[in-house]
Amino acid sequence: MEEGDEYRRWDELIPDALGLIFRNLSLQEVLTMVPRVCKSWSRAVSGPYCWQEINIEEWSTRCHPDHLDRMLQMLITRSCGSFRKLSVSGLHNDTNFSFLADHAGSLQTLRIPRSDIGDSIVEQIAGRLSTVTFLDVSYCNKISGRALEAIGKHCKLLVGLCRNMHPLDTEGLEAQDDEAYAIATTMPKLKRLEMAYHLVSTESLLQILSSCTNLEFMDLRGCWNVNLDNKFFKEKFQKLTVLGPLVMEDYYEANDWEEDCSEYSDDSDYLAWGFLAGDGGDYDDDESYDEMWDDEGRLEELELRFYEGADAGLYGWPPTP
Repeated sequence: MEEGDEYRRWDELIPDALGLIFRNLSLQEVLTMVPRVCKSWSRAVSGPYCWQEINIEEWSTRCHPDHLDRMLQMLITRSCGSFRKLSVSGLHNDTNFSFLADHAGSLQTLRIPRSDIGDSIVEQIAGRLSTVTFLDVSYCNKISGRALEAIGKHCKLLVGLCRNMHPLDTEGLEAQDDEAYAIATTMPKLKRLEMAYHLVSTESLLQILSSCTNLEFMDLRGCWNVNLDNKFFKEKFQKLTVLGPLVMEDYYEANDWEEDCSEYSDDSDYLAWGFLAGDGGDYDDDESYDEMWDDEGRLEELELRFYEGADAGLYGWPPTP
């Protein structure tokens, strides 16, 4: 900054400050537009300053599995192991789960719903997730009480657990209490527990209530085997808010207790981005990004992936042409 200048130049801001500013942008803008402004901004985006919180959950539900692998590994690598929050849907192999655990020294909030992970891999890497305080493994159909027990034994700081299930996945099945007992015996510090449409019995739920005395909120919607009414909860657990077991249409804010995982909301209308064709490297003025977006074949592929099987109105996307 030249002597006499009243304000600091944007390209002279320290990376930490730039990281805070860029949090007001969408993830797509951070990855595809910011690096092209100048070299200092490109360096900031390539470093850990912008990746304390990584939220690609919405985008990951629509992207190609290979693109998800590359995106996840790129962002975690850029964070240099400093990311505190990670939200991604549909991890489709053990390699990705193991990779994120290897870099999870600062991780506090982990959301991996709909992931294709099993008990064995969870038991192997749970010890590397010891700093996690909030975990979402909803709709992960291949894990059971074994996985939750391993998590509870190693994640001693855990205060929030989401283990919701889809009603079609549990319809017509008998009560299964292994997960409830694992929660009761290994997660005494829980304050928030979501188990919607789980096959828990009254007995196992009472065990959770007896062991997890710090509970403030429970989601029991669709837990039809639980025979406890609101009067019971109000008399015995006055500080506990319980949703369900009857399903209620007017539902709560899902993250009222837990702070939003990331300021990087995927607000952009286009969630499949051309940068995945490249390595997202340092700033370069050869207009390589323009070539990605101008390629008609690539745009047709992205448009197909964007619209195929999606309810555009549900996500606020533009109507299908």
